Amino acid sequence: MSGMKKIPMRKCVVTGEMKPKKEMIRIVRSKEGEVSIDPTGKKAGRGAYITLDKECILLAKKKNVLAYHLKAEINDSLYEQLLQLAEKGTKAENGQ
Repeated sequence: MSGMKKIPMRKCVVTGEMKPKKEMIRIVRSKEGEVSIDPTGKKAGRGAYITLDKECILLAKKKNVLAYHLKAEINDSLYEQLLQLAEKGTKAENGQ
């Protein structure tokens, strides 16, 4: 076999696009109903992947996509954290 490693793909709950797991962020709802950002992708609970892109995050907020997929109430502070992560990501890509 060749040395090619399989890249894990995940589907964005907002756009429906399949992308490499590393390009996305996981939002998880614990059994207690607590919703949080899961940067490691390993927390226990129901997860939903979202593309780390400003437009995508704002669309998710507008359409309430995460609340639907996770069957939980989503605080605005979570969207703010996601937007901050997206900002950091774009700055890192641009080499700033």
